[in-house]
Amino acid sequence: MNEPERKAAPSHDAVRTATWLVAGARPEPVPDAPFNQPVTFASTYHAGGPMAYGRYGNPTWTAFEQLLGELEGGRALAFASGLAASSAVLSVLTGDDAVVVAPDNAYLGVLDQIRELEAAGAARMIQVDVTDAEAIATAARSASVVWLESPTNPNLDVADIAAAARAARAAGAVTVVDNTFATPLRQRPLDLGADVVVHSATKLLAGHSDVVLGAVVTADDTLFQRVDGQRRLHGAVPGPMEAYLALRGVRTLGVRLDRAEANAGELVRRLRGHPAVERVRYPGFGTMVSIEVAGGAAAADRVVGAVRLWVHSTSLGGVESSLERRRHWPTESVTVAESLLRLSVGIEDVDDLWGDLVRALDAGRT
Repeated sequence: MNEPERKAAPSHDAVRTATWLVAGARPEPVPDAPFNQPVTFASTYHAGGPMAYGRYGNPTWTAFEQLLGELEGGRALAFASGLAASSAVLSVLTGDDAVVVAPDNAYLGVLDQIRELEAAGAARMIQVDVTDAEAIATAARSASVVWLESPTNPNLDVADIAAAARAARAAGAVTVVDNTFATPLRQRPLDLGADVVVHSATKLLAGHSDVVLGAVVTADDTLFQRVDGQRRLHGAVPGPMEAYLALRGVRTLGVRLDRAEANAGELVRRLRGHPAVERVRYPGFGTMVSIEVAGGAAAADRVVGAVRLWVHSTSLGGVESSLERRRHWPTESVTVAESLLRLSVGIEDVDDLWGDLVRALDAGRT
């Protein structure tokens, strides 16, 4: 009896990205093999293979890492959280009073990690407006690391990543870009000259508010080995179930992002004409919108308290729409307005989202 013919799996080079999201990083297509990469619950392996031990590798991580690495144009390493990913990168890039250039508004966890390094004498932070390429270039002259978010969290400022990376490279600094908001479907920082990309895969990549996971991507083999060594030694590894759920989430990233981005663009158009909104911040792409509410923090808090469909939450990037007043966090940057609401736009019907939001905005004015 002849064995069934084995079909070759598609490569990323052979198909468009939207197709690769669905077709990439699948198990070998042999008869009776699972269609999806199974969850592998294992701490211990038979000796002689490349993984050796559960802290060093897992087939479920590998599939997620392969898919994300291809999407970003490098090699990926999964971590237990976005902060575990950023901590690993900062750990291998700082020390001996390293200088880290960072945005003047950014994810608080990362800024707090840099401040902790400052307190330990392992780093000094210079914060800049990421929209000011000249300020970044000036700060980069004395830097070891240029850490960018683009768009930033929560002001949604956009950096010229290519210009920043050129300035950093000329100074011998490493450029790191947090690509959580844009995702590799809207920008690929490694193609623009960045050395490292980090993600909170908890957010848009996984996309369903049920996973905590992070990732680091680089095309530099030396940096990859250093970050991998840090993960092996310090153990901030992801669980296989989290990796499986994130991989499943990435399969639908293209359609989720398109739908949520279309919703965001329409809401921005409508919000710009609402009398309760003093300013709308939107970079022109993505699912994140920030608005500054007339009447200050108290009015913004009333809006948060009045929504019914929108979810009051500190996370973002899920299929459901959520919002939060960021300055209620005491360590949020003073560059963020007291009345700023960060909106994470989901995939619901845009008219339902607008109806709930406009009712809450009207309530906030009373």
